[in-house]
Amino acid sequence: MSHHDPEASFVPLRLAILTVSDSRTEQTDQSGALLRSLAEGAGHQVVARSIVRDDIYQLRAVISTWIADPEVQVVISTGGTGITGRDTTPEAVAPLFDKTIPGFGELFRWVSFTEIGTSTVQSRAIAGLANGTLIFCLPGSRGACRTAWETILQPQLDKRTHPCNFVELLPRLLEI
Repeated sequence: MSHHDPEASFVPLRLAILTVSDSRTEQTDQSGALLRSLAEGAGHQVVARSIVRDDIYQLRAVISTWIADPEVQVVISTGGTGITGRDTTPEAVAPLFDKTIPGFGELFRWVSFTEIGTSTVQSRAIAGLANGTLIFCLPGSRGACRTAWETILQPQLDKRTHPCNFVELLPRLLEI
């Protein structure tokens, strides 16, 4: 079981948040606003935020820009991970990964099962690494974003979480 190391220091990270939606605006984007609030509340800095239509090439363009930006350490997207015809986030983002983090999607669905039961099978949440940038693709609902943040992302984006966390790996992600 993971625990907090009281002697370790918190290290704030620089995050970018992407909402994938054909209908959301900055005023109606509740999931993106929630992720921003949770991240900043935990002490991280949101350096970029955008809303993009459910379009594979628009998604790739925005995320590719953030992957190439040394100021962005973590990308979190919300939306487009379902199974309808317009849900294309996994197809857009997965080809950008240098490495996948399969345990993220598996753990998210396991945790979600306790909240929404078998409906969790409709989530295609994924995560991976590209050019030293951590990328997490979450469903579009506020509940799913809160669940992912509170149970997986917040602890893993905190250097004080032990036995291991993503923060302590960041300096080594680009090593060959």
